[in-house]
Amino acid sequence: MRKALDLRLISKRDLKRDSELTRSELERLFLKLCRRHRLPVPEMNARVDRYEVDFLWREHSLIVETDSFQHHGHRPAFESDRARDARLQALGYRALRFTYRQIEDAPDQVAATLRTLLAATSVAERGAA
Repeated sequence: MRKALDLRLISKRDLKRDSELTRSELERLFLKLCRRHRLPVPEMNARVDRYEVDFLWREHSLIVETDSFQHHGHRPAFESDRARDARLQALGYRALRFTYRQIEDAPDQVAATLRTLLAATSVAERGAA
């Protein structure tokens, strides 16, 4: 499905379930959090430079990576994630990382953080216009 979207063979409107856009249960939980808190729907598994990022609000230059300890809890992943974040920041993006526990146990706090950052970039964009 992701490849068909990237090649523009189908559109997101053709998809019926979040599981067709997301790659993990954690990504599905985060997407539900966005919807439940009425946050703008991000692009999912989008390309930025040489990376595929979990969630992207392109117009706000905001990226969210959802990290489970299972996949990110070892030295190579830790080092790779930091290098990736530095590169994305150098390109003008703000990259946030939320853990499974944060998304599951503190969704209101995650949503408040996102709402603040999305509002701040919207204000900055209006000021620049």
